[in-house]
Amino acid sequence: MRELILASTSSARRVLMDGLGLPYRPEAPNVDETVPADLPADEAVRMLAVRKARAVQERHPEAWVLGADQLVEAGDTVLGKPQDRDAARAQLTRLLGHTHVIHTAVCLLGPGGHHSETLEDARLTFFSVPPEELERYLDTGEWEGCAGSYRVEGRGQALLQKLEGDRTNVQGLPMLSVVRLLRQAGFDLFARP
Repeated sequence: MRELILASTSSARRVLMDGLGLPYRPEAPNVDETVPADLPADEAVRMLAVRKARAVQERHPEAWVLGADQLVEAGDTVLGKPQDRDAARAQLTRLLGHTHVIHTAVCLLGPGGHHSETLEDARLTFFSVPPEELERYLDTGEWEGCAGSYRVEGRGQALLQKLEGDRTNVQGLPMLSVVRLLRQAGFDLFARP
């Protein structure tokens, strides 16, 4: 059996991977997530997914490592994880009542120099909500650790008016792409234990 490591400890990503029923283990990549400010969002998110996968594979060179990252693009602004509640409020204020794009990159690294990656985009339109409702959403704490300051798999779905694309992409791991990458790498997704 090939060892598969998810280069993430995100609960949302783990739930999605658990749904596959494929043995894997999560491991924090512990990487610097800064990227050049002038780098387009789609290139930046690819860079981060590869950086995370490489960091874990350096520690486990014989394992298969799946890395992922996502960024939100609202007009000409790229939104990563907010530093605090004020930053989360500013991000959500920018998104509410508008459409934005979420980019999610996935990188699969394996023994022998295997490297495959993909990028998925989804377009989301949020309702406009009054400031007091926004504050109540911020009270949930869901904004913590999330690009764009929301979780569509949680109470943040109540902000969502329209979604164009794969919902699992928005949750942090586009599973159709993950399955394709794993199949191309020769994983048996229905192997008996």
